[in-house]
Amino acid sequence: MTVTDVIRISGNRYQIMIDEEFAFVLYKGELSSYKIEKGKNIDRETYDVIIEQVLVKRAKLRAMNLLKTKAYTEKKLREKLVDGQYPQNCIEEAVLYVKSFGYIDDKQFAEDYLFYHGGDKNKRQLLFKLHQKGVPDDIAADAYENFCQSGMAPSEEELICQHLVKKRYDPAGDEKEKNKMVRSLLQKGFSYGKVMESIVHYSKSEPFF
Repeated sequence: MTVTDVIRISGNRYQIMIDEEFAFVLYKGELSSYKIEKGKNIDRETYDVIIEQVLVKRAKLRAMNLLKTKAYTEKKLREKLVDGQYPQNCIEEAVLYVKSFGYIDDKQFAEDYLFYHGGDKNKRQLLFKLHQKGVPDDIAADAYENFCQSGMAPSEEELICQHLVKKRYDPAGDEKEKNKMVRSLLQKGFSYGKVMESIVHYSKSEPFF
């Protein structure tokens, strides 16, 4: 294997190309320690040591540090490690490592998100948010079902009325304003029947909460 390029990417970090392909990122001191120079060969033993003793350890530490500041889904944690330019096998080792301690748990992540944010969003909005955060759709759906069964999930009518209050909807306004509000609620995923029913109750000062 031949080191075909050593590219400085930031500070004392260098991207190492082996046989014209990206291999890994090392610090300046490590280039000297492992005799990494452009145009020179790197033997398999040295390559394996760099991967197994340096980069796997570094990826695990990076994953742990990320999880100290906020919760991540497995998908989002993998994306952060990819952004850090860790080799794929190092990423796999790091993910397995933090999972072994229970530090990433997509089911728990979804349940926690619903507990803290489920009071002001409907099903469509919540499932979309969980999907964006990397929670698998089946896990998100199960978590939402449990959230509803817990009795903590607000009804569709309650959410619509919350939105009407928040937007200071005036029942005495003209038809144009009413239609604008209806379109807004439909875009958020509320059903037409529930929207019209809630607006009628709201107009009669009979909110659901």
